[in-house]
Amino acid sequence: MIATCPCGSGLRYDLCCGRLHRGAALAQTPEELMRSRYSAYALGAFDPELLNYVLATWHPRTRPESIEGGGLTWTGLEVHGHGDDWVEFSAHYRAADGTFGTMTERSLFERRAGRWFYVVGDVEDQ
Repeated sequence: MIATCPCGSGLRYDLCCGRLHRGAALAQTPEELMRSRYSAYALGAFDPELLNYVLATWHPRTRPESIEGGGLTWTGLEVHGHGDDWVEFSAHYRAADGTFGTMTERSLFERRAGRWFYVVGDVEDQ
């Protein structure tokens, strides 16, 4: 069992992103959805079913057919700012070859039928 949520909130996983992953609640803000998607990627190596959550929260207009974990181990998340329909963040990772990197993204979200969906992100790898 995971104690602290990977999203960096400081809350227990079950009380934070875990409740969204298991369908007990819906994200109330774009930031909450982004954090839950990050946590799903971070935990996807241990539970591949969590990658289905990422697909389910992707806007149908821009959603790919499938996704993979990508061989990255996600090691931390920093939120730099957010607005009504966007979140800017940096996600830190370790690649399969042992190198470390940071992905910075400004993500756009859209609310449909009371649910938030990830639409697209402008990504910059560092």
